[in-house]
Amino acid sequence: MTAHLDRREFLRMSGGLAGLTTAAGFGLQMAAAGSAAAATANDYRALVCVFMYGGNDANNMVLPTDSDSWGRYFSARNQGTDPIALMPVGTPVTPVGQVNAVTGRTSQLDRPEGWGGVLPIVPLTAQAVPAGTSALTRTFALHPAMAPVQDLFNAGRLAVLANVGTLINPVTKAQYKARSVPLPASLYSHNDQQSTWQAGATEGARLGWGGQMGDLLASQNGVNTIFTAITATGTAVFLSGRNVIQYPLSTTTTPAIAVNGVSAGNLFGSTSAPAALKDIIMDMSASSDFANDYAAITGRSVGAAATVNSVFSQTVVTDIPSPPVYTNPTRNTTETNALAMQLRTVARMIAAGPTFGLKRQVFLVSAGGFDTHDSQNRDQPNNLAKLAQALKYFDDILANIGGADMRANVTTFTASDFSRTFNTNGDGTDHAWGGHHLIMGGAVRGQDMYGQFPTVGMDINGFDNPDMVGSAFVPTTSVDQYAATLGAWFGVDNSDLNTIFPNLRNFSTANLGFV
Repeated sequence: MTAHLDRREFLRMSGGLAGLTTAAGFGLQMAAAGSAAAATANDYRALVCVFMYGGNDANNMVLPTDSDSWGRYFSARNQGTDPIALMPVGTPVTPVGQVNAVTGRTSQLDRPEGWGGVLPIVPLTAQAVPAGTSALTRTFALHPAMAPVQDLFNAGRLAVLANVGTLINPVTKAQYKARSVPLPASLYSHNDQQSTWQAGATEGARLGWGGQMGDLLASQNGVNTIFTAITATGTAVFLSGRNVIQYPLSTTTTPAIAVNGVSAGNLFGSTSAPAALKDIIMDMSASSDFANDYAAITGRSVGAAATVNSVFSQTVVTDIPSPPVYTNPTRNTTETNALAMQLRTVARMIAAGPTFGLKRQVFLVSAGGFDTHDSQNRDQPNNLAKLAQALKYFDDILANIGGADMRANVTTFTASDFSRTFNTNGDGTDHAWGGHHLIMGGAVRGQDMYGQFPTVGMDINGFDNPDMVGSAFVPTTSVDQYAATLGAWFGVDNSDLNTIFPNLRNFSTANLGFV
């Protein structure tokens, strides 16, 4: 069946091009951009979503290290042809070719023995000890490839949100097994759970919560509402609103989207062809409404691209340095960090914001490769190293944009399809449910952990984990609570949050207090 697409829906979904006045109508004040940065910093806010496509194994990103929890963690994951269990806190790096005292395995560059122990973090608020855990005090750590995140946590600008996932209402293990409460549709499905994280519904949803927040606050951006929702990674439902639509930026020197040929100096060997092509594709005299709408959208796109590229030539933007290379921990090679490059584009747009008179923006960046059914020891450490370096780079850049410290004005958060199974399939993990996430920013109540970190361990040898079904954690915090807390900081009022997240009223706490 072909879905019906009316004229208005076509306009809304047309790639971030509508909603822009002509280039002459921007009313830009380019020369004032640098001095305006500090003046507008206090009333500017941005949300930046870092989506980890494929389902990040949060069980190896944030770990409980109290002896009771660690014992069950290590037992479950130190198995298979290529065990994925990490080394305890304080374990030194075992040189390649030598035997590790903990595992008895010969160390290799792409194996846990070669990375050293997990990195301890100490939350300011003691975590409640859940049922099934005998520790008097719970302790925690990060993956050994995430030293920059450990630094951000200790500096008070990053927090951990434990065991969050898609939910309709609170669910216990017993309720899940009995199917006595409604559950999210298509659990463990990549496309559906990506969409549910981003839009509250399975694949095919048309409105994302980032875009809907943009709808509500876009008026604060004056005539330049087209720059309310920005993607540096390709379009996704997260930024799709009823009126606000996502505007794509690239990570190249000239970042705006462009219509090929129209802006060129020469086309098919002719210097006059680009102007002729522009006249043809912007001709609004057709008898078809769709043709005329497409021409109008294209015209706006051409104008927007030229304007963005002009603003991005300002010193306040060009002074933002490219991210340094990072070290791939499984190869010991220095490489370019594509995620950090996306965040550079975000930083450049934030720097250009005063020129456009922007007050509220939502951004999307992303990284792939988190679907670690196999070769997890090779892939996940590299992915987490890129994430950690990108976050630290972005934090450093935001500390000084045009002379203004913008860290308190920007909140960056991670999201993913789902976490992975707590046990191993031999050299990787499979699709699961609840996982842990990171929130960074100057307004974040950092150096702390929010939500309830679950009891860890498989149901085996008489042990019954109250927080796990099969080998997946039942979330104790919903994506709706996570997003609503971010939305409240962003400036969305409670009634609108309940409209965007209709399941929010099913939970006793709407605001988790991490920002």
